[in-house]
Amino acid sequence: MWDYSEKVKEHFYNPRNAGPLDGANGIGDVGSISCGDALRLMLKVDPDSERILDAHFQTFGCGSAIASSSALTEIVKGMTLDEALGVSNQDIADYLDGLPPEKMHCSVMGREALQAAVANYRGETWSDDHEEGALVCKCFAIDAVLIEDTIRANQLSTVEDVTNYTKAGGGCAACHEGIEEILARVLAERGESFDPTAKATPAPAMGNLARIRKIEQTIEQIRPTLQRDRGDIELIDVDGNKIFVSLKGACSGCQMEAVTLGGVQQKLIEALGEFVKVVPVGAHAHARDGACATEA
Repeated sequence: MWDYSEKVKEHFYNPRNAGPLDGANGIGDVGSISCGDALRLMLKVDPDSERILDAHFQTFGCGSAIASSSALTEIVKGMTLDEALGVSNQDIADYLDGLPPEKMHCSVMGREALQAAVANYRGETWSDDHEEGALVCKCFAIDAVLIEDTIRANQLSTVEDVTNYTKAGGGCAACHEGIEEILARVLAERGESFDPTAKATPAPAMGNLARIRKIEQTIEQIRPTLQRDRGDIELIDVDGNKIFVSLKGACSGCQMEAVTLGGVQQKLIEALGEFVKVVPVGAHAHARDGACATEA
């Protein structure tokens, strides 16, 4: 499981400034409930000084998302809008005495919500959507510009880093090649070379048998939710950090299949405390047949 700081726990169990804000004149909405994380940041801004008088939030997400949102509202209160725009996702994480690497995307979401709220107050158009064709991760609607900005701002160097900070690549893994291309380009700007082997994760702390049992237990906890919608999921195989599953019933071929797999993957990552990829059984058979030589 993740190693959370006491401050993260405090802001999760006792979040500051949660709920609607009367008189809010700057509102930023980011994320998507279907992707597992959504945040609304509300600001009350003094029109004369552009100073933030109050800030509230409403979050749908994990404990780190709640804690990051709570911390953000505490950080920006009393700042001018220009000062607030200088707040980085690392500032949010530092305020909480750090976040687990796998949860840094929560602080990135907070930074985006702040940018959206300031733009809303100023009557400007803010959007995380860019030109058609720039979308890299279709599972979580993450575009190339966000990935590039996050790599530069946080000195990232691996696909796993990018997934931890943005969630891109955390679903079906089909976008890993695109993420690698962006990493190679940005690292070249820093005079560094991209090393695809650097994405390997450390060996799991628990034994192999205990790890497989934890995977089985987690999938069993997920199954009732899928069964209520006439779907199901079956564990097929475990190969290193790849967990092969088969979606059944209404889940098989569903338009939301990638989102379902992304949610299952996130649950398994949290249960195991390590980065894993959930692969649908079709892709597993394809790889075993030797038809695909590319390692995501």
